[in-house]
Amino acid sequence: MVVLGAVPTPTAGRDLTKRRLVALLHRAGRRNDEKLVDQILADLHAPALTQPREVEDALGHAVTGLLGIVAAMHTAVDALEKELGEVFDTHPMAPLLRSVPGLGTVLSGRILAEIGDDAERFTTPAGLRAFAGTAPITRASGRSHYVKARKVRNKRLGDACHWWAFSILTKSPGARAHYDKRRAMGERHNAALRNLANKLLGRLWWCLKHNETWDDDRAWTTNAAPADPLIIGGVRAR
Repeated sequence: MVVLGAVPTPTAGRDLTKRRLVALLHRAGRRNDEKLVDQILADLHAPALTQPREVEDALGHAVTGLLGIVAAMHTAVDALEKELGEVFDTHPMAPLLRSVPGLGTVLSGRILAEIGDDAERFTTPAGLRAFAGTAPITRASGRSHYVKARKVRNKRLGDACHWWAFSILTKSPGARAHYDKRRAMGERHNAALRNLANKLLGRLWWCLKHNETWDDDRAWTTNAAPADPLIIGGVRAR
C-alpha cells in the first residue's frame, strides 16, 4: 500500500529510485530485503505495464481511491478490535482464555462465542472436539479401515481452532514439538494443524471445566503423574 500510494501509475513507478523504494518499504515495516527491492523495481519497469498517458492517469486515480478505502477499512477494523477487547475483558472467562498461548483478542472472542460460557455444556473433551470437527471419524468394515475429517461440525469454531493451532506454533514449545512430530510421521500441514487443534481443545476443555488458567508446561508433559489434572478419568486428555 505504501509503495502504491507513492507511485500509483507505471510512469511514476519507473521514476522510483532504489533508495526511495527502500525508504518506503521501511515505512511499511518491511525488513531490508535486497532481492525484494530489485524484484519490485524490475516489475515496475516491465513494458507490459505501459499504457497511454490518459489511461494511466485514470487508473492512477482509481488506485489512489481504492487505497483510501483500504486504509479506512484498516482503521475501522482496528477500532472494532479495540472495542471487542474492552468488552471481552469484562467477561468472567476472559482471564482464562487470555492465558492460553496463541489466543489473542479476536480468536478468544470467537471461541467463547461458539463454545459458550456454560462449563457443563460439554461433559467430555470428545464432545467438544466433535462439535468443532477436529476429532476424525474412523470407518472400519472387514479389511477396510480409513479415517476422514468430520463434515458435520461447527465451521466457525473449527476455523478459529485452525488459526489457534497455527498461531501457537511460535508461542508454545510443546505445541511446536507435537506439530513437528505429526509432520515427521508424514502428515501434511493442514492435517498436522487439525491434530494439534484436537489436542488443544482437550486441554482447553479441562481448563474450562475446572476454571483454571492455562499452564503450558503441564499441558505438554509426556510423563504426567496420575494426580496431574490433565488426566481425566484415569486417561490422559489427548
